[in-house]
Amino acid sequence: MTDDLLSTAVAAAQAGAAIVSRYFRHGGLEVRAKAENDFVTQADQESEAAVVEVIRRRFPEHRILAEEGGGAGVGSGEYQWLIDPLDGTTNFLQGLPVYAVSIACRRGDELLAAVIQDPEGKNLFTATRGGGAFWNGQPMSVTSATLRNSLRGAFLATGYPFRALSTLDLYLAIFRDVFHYAKAIRRCGSAALDLAYTAAGVYDGFFEFRLSPWDIGAGILLVREAGGVVTDLDGGEDFFASGNIVAGGPAVHRDLLAAVRRHASEEAVERVNPFRSPAAEPVGR
Repeated sequence: MTDDLLSTAVAAAQAGAAIVSRYFRHGGLEVRAKAENDFVTQADQESEAAVVEVIRRRFPEHRILAEEGGGAGVGSGEYQWLIDPLDGTTNFLQGLPVYAVSIACRRGDELLAAVIQDPEGKNLFTATRGGGAFWNGQPMSVTSATLRNSLRGAFLATGYPFRALSTLDLYLAIFRDVFHYAKAIRRCGSAALDLAYTAAGVYDGFFEFRLSPWDIGAGILLVREAGGVVTDLDGGEDFFASGNIVAGGPAVHRDLLAAVRRHASEEAVERVNPFRSPAAEPVGR
């Protein structure tokens, strides 16, 4: 079954990627603001429609949770697809070739298959539960403890909480702490790609607040199948409910989580930024 799910996810991601690639750096793109500094384009919407069509054709009974709402209310089975048809929309709008299509399928609380397609970089990241994680067909793994056994000298990724500005002081306290240890901290503008490259051992770790299920569904499975650890700010499993995530190789995750915990917790973030996740249920291991 997981092979069928993965092949469907790959086909769907490629269908979506073909559309967003066609619109990239296109002068006539229609853009609408969903909220301040948060945009949706016809590329997002058409990509999502193409992704949903592929999935519906193969699994009409499956439920769908997609960023732009495509496929909502259809399907009643135990399987659910998490779809981000264009992760990194601001990069896309600015002409920065750092964006992706992210798709994951879960059954209950188990992630089963994941695909992140990077159209401009021609990178395809895939994973299945118990089947490992792959980058363009080659096995990948998180940074091992022999290469990085602490946060010192780590190469990290993050995302700024622009949708949750009330958490900024908590976030900056963590950033300042981590900055003293890390070799470098990057902000590429796509959580999906941040997690994919963490799974590949390019980044040693990643942290961010208030992400949506479709932002991180595929990336979580990639990191875990690549031997990494993914938790919420308390070291637990509620990242899909809270949108808060800490990921990395085991040693880096341990130290990164400790740094996060010196300044923030799930309760502290909720206190300054009450949040209702669109996820109907948490996703575990």
